[in-house]
Amino acid sequence: MTRVDFYVLDDQAEAARERFACRLVEKAFRLKHKVYLHAASAAAAQRLDALLWSFSESSFIPHVLATADLDPSLADATPVQIGTADAPGFDAAVLVNLDGVVPGFFSRFERVAEIVGGGAPERTQARERFKFYRDRGYVLETHRIGSAGT
Repeated sequence: MTRVDFYVLDDQAEAARERFACRLVEKAFRLKHKVYLHAASAAAAQRLDALLWSFSESSFIPHVLATADLDPSLADATPVQIGTADAPGFDAAVLVNLDGVVPGFFSRFERVAEIVGGGAPERTQARERFKFYRDRGYVLETHRIGSAGT
């Protein structure tokens, strides 16, 4: 069964969620997991694409934007994909969700990382997602991340 981790950030800035997502993706990549980074919009996916190249000078995370015209051989060879699709055409172990809702395809992943910003709207959406998973019997963990952790 899918394990769901909620990472609750003190920092209210949207950029804090995106930076923390990059750190999680980096950790999963170093552990040799394939990752699907789910963004709320195409613009957010493009921001994440750029941020993965620049968030750390010492890091290199091979990744690609998951688009309809993505070459299947490139998709299979790339360990991290960023997308907004209803269902990614990519088998990965980890889903990092930056959307405000639970993606309908979440259960095909071994682990789901839900990143919660410090603002009231993000917390409200996160409570709904938490309730969704809990009501369906998923294993849930909550991690509080201080501002120094982003």
